Amino acid sequence: MAPKHHPTPMSGGDRKALAKELGRSRAMTTILAGQAAEARAKGEALIRQADKLLCEAFNERLWSDGGPIDPSPAIDQALNGGYPWLEIECSRCKTKRDVDLAALRHPPTTAIHDLASRLRCSKCAKAGRRPAATLLQLAQRPRQAALET
Repeated sequence: MAPKHHPTPMSGGDRKALAKELGRSRAMTTILAGQAAEARAKGEALIRQADKLLCEAFNERLWSDGGPIDPSPAIDQALNGGYPWLEIECSRCKTKRDVDLAALRHPPTTAIHDLASRLRCSKCAKAGRRPAATLLQLAQRPRQAALET
């Protein structure tokens, strides 16, 4: 976008006044842009904190009620809140594993409780069975992986 053209006044006093007003306007632009950046950073921090609290509340409801609860945070809310891992358990063989939410091929607005019917046990899949997984909790880091031989 081209800069705005201000016609130069004929008298010297008016030219000085115009230059002064343009300087003030440019200074206010810088100040307001800085304030907008600060407000945006505060807002993003508040959203991140809200997403973290939503994930913690979901974990508490899973622990106390024992099943996928609606409403649950979306994948992008869990990632933003610092909970990128989902701990699941096979309903048949009781094998526990961690799922990286960032690596899932689901839209980021998919709710966590909707994933329960979509996630399957890889051990049981080799045996020809496809039981659904049980959600255990959202986690900030994966559990220690057992060495498999």
